[in-house]
Amino acid sequence: MSIPSSPPTGAALPAAAEVASETGVLTDVLLCRPEHYRWNPVNRASRETLAAGETLDVAALNAQYAEFEDALDRAGVRRHYLVTAPHLPYQCYTRDSSQMTPWGVVHLMLQAETRRGEYASLITFYRDAGIPVFNWATRGRLEGGDIHMVRRGTLLIGTSGVRSDAEGAAQFAGWFAARGWETHVTTFPDHFLHFDTLFSMAADGLAVACPDVIREDTLDWLASQRIRLLPASFKEASRAATNLLALGRDRVISPAGNTRINAMLRAEGIEVLDPQYRLFTMGGGSVRCTSMPLNRGG
Repeated sequence: MSIPSSPPTGAALPAAAEVASETGVLTDVLLCRPEHYRWNPVNRASRETLAAGETLDVAALNAQYAEFEDALDRAGVRRHYLVTAPHLPYQCYTRDSSQMTPWGVVHLMLQAETRRGEYASLITFYRDAGIPVFNWATRGRLEGGDIHMVRRGTLLIGTSGVRSDAEGAAQFAGWFAARGWETHVTTFPDHFLHFDTLFSMAADGLAVACPDVIREDTLDWLASQRIRLLPASFKEASRAATNLLALGRDRVISPAGNTRINAMLRAEGIEVLDPQYRLFTMGGGSVRCTSMPLNRGG
């Protein structure tokens, strides 16, 4: 069955659609247009934005989202969309509410009550797309910004105790461990919204991360997995500068404001597509947050 998607793509997912890593070639992604977006005080970044008296420029917001869509198009990624609802301003942060796996989708447990209504459009989307449900998060809290399939067979989950907690992470990790995956669950300070504001894979064996904040045992584990880190500062991580979307084949999307990090990535031979995205990061999320991979090759 075909997936609701943006004109002119209109394509269905491959029959064997799966996501088993952060860095395989991204072919299909789940998005939600920011038609009803407004800064919602459910995280530190958005509360600081609102407290500063910032005004959201809707035209500029839409232009920035169009730049993101254009970057996906240039990378050959098919875009698929959720149906929006006026009372769900953060629906565009599609990373948090579900997680595609090698065995189907997992519906996650959102922490913020103002976001929990997002489940309805998700269930409808995956049902209509013919994507099987692998499992449902039913214990504690777990959001997709804290989940990282570092590579096939290796899973990393971060918990701050706020957006995701130990109980939710343990349930999810258990499903993967039962299928032979190595899993590692770490904690991080709740100053940071999700673990992907401290760590994101850029290419196989290469990540952007904030080692000054990540626990020593987790840094040791990453080293044991032969993951090399490009270091981000505390200040950069606090504005989600590590939150990038790997496209596979040594390509990433990373906002233009991440000047130093993007320069490091390019020095490593990574092609960086760099849309303007500041109005979304002011609300608490960047390009990884506004994308849920539906299929990755390799």
